[in-house]
Order: sequence, then structure tokens, then C-alpha cells
Amino acid sequence: MKIKKEVIIACDFPSKKELYAFLEPFEKEGLKPFLKIGMELFYREGPSIIEELKVKGAKIFLDLKLHDIPNTVGNAMKNIGRLGVDITNLHAAGGISMMKAARIGLDEGAMAVGAKSPILLAITQLTSIDEEALKTELLISSPLKNTVIHYAKNAKEAGCDGVVCSALEVSEMNKLGLVGLTPGIRLEGDDTNDQKRLATPTFAKEAGSTYIVVGRSITHAKDSVVAYKKCVFDFET
Repeated sequence: MKIKKEVIIACDFPSKKELYAFLEPFEKEGLKPFLKIGMELFYREGPSIIEELKVKGAKIFLDLKLHDIPNTVGNAMKNIGRLGVDITNLHAAGGISMMKAARIGLDEGAMAVGAKSPILLAITQLTSIDEEALKTELLISSPLKNTVIHYAKNAKEAGCDGVVCSALEVSEMNKLGLVGLTPGIRLEGDDTNDQKRLATPTFAKEAGSTYIVVGRSITHAKDSVVAYKKCVFDFET
């Protein structure tokens, strides 16, 4: 089944008060953007924030980046599967056994509540990591691209649906038949902040990304709705 390309807004807010204030102008225009809820907001508000957003009809990418022993990750994924989120993720660096346990747990959790199992993505390398950090800090001697491809192959073997990777590597993910979700997206001229491997929505579309995650270019824009529509136009049309 072909998955529709979509823009996901990174909702990295300190609390749901700020999140709901941000979403208000979208609601006034009848827009229901795909939302990424990450550690900052989830650890503050807990699972209830996901339940509230699902009641509002939002699609959710729960970005908790799980990485632990297989049993722990599998059990955690059972709980995530019960939340009804659309996408979730883990670190491919945890290994094939961990990712297999995650797939099983996620499917079991979703089945328990009669929900569709979420898309499971494996993070190959964070977009804040560059070639130098890979070699000097992580002591991985293989080139960054080779490392990403190897991790992606492990993810596919483990039953993951796709990977989180930069737009620079997503074409290789397409060759493997994997969904490619690309973070680190900025509109032309925006600050790069702590990201190293960046791309514009247009570049990501041409590279073959299935999803893009856009944060500050939308959440810090003077008019977030206009910025969101710009990203959607550049990526989805």
C-alpha cells in the first residue's frame, strides 16, 4: 500500500498549554496537521496528551527513541501500541533482537485495543551527528552513509517499516523498500541551530522522503499556519 507523503510538525513545547495555544489558529482554519510528540512534552504530560490529541482527530508520531534491552523495549512498545499512535520509533543501534521485540510488542499492544499497528521506524543516525562525530565520538570507522545503510538493513530484517534518516540518505532507504522519515528540515534561510545534516522540504521531496518533520521553521515562524502551508506545498504537491 502506498503511503501518502506528509509534513509532520515537531511539537517540542514544554507543556500542553503551549501546544494548544500553538494549535488554535490551525483549528480555526479547519486544519489537522500531523503532530510529532517527543520526550519533552510526553514526559511532562504523560500518555493523556496522546489520548486528548487522538480525540481531536490528530495523527501522532510518538518520538521517544526507545533503546534498551529487548524485553524492556518490547514491553514498552506494548503500551505505545495501546495508545493508538500512527508512528513511533527506536534506535537501530539497539540491535536486531531489540527491534524484533519492539515489533512484536507494538503489534500485540495495538491488537489488544483493536487498533492498527503503528508504523515502526528505526533511527539510523541522528541528524545532529556528522562524519567527524561518528568517528571521533562514537568510534565508528565506517563512513556515515555506509553506517546508515547497514543499520537500515538490520531494521528491515527485524520487521521495522522504515527508518529515520536525513534526506541525504533517503534514496538508499527507498531502494531497500523502507519508509523514510526525514527530520532536520528547514525552510530556505532559517537558522540551522543544532542540526548538521539539513534539507529543505523541496530537497527532501526530490530525494524521496515519505515524511518530513519540521520544527522551528513552523513553530517559531511569525505566522505558523502560513509556514506550515508553505512546507506542505513544497513537499506534498
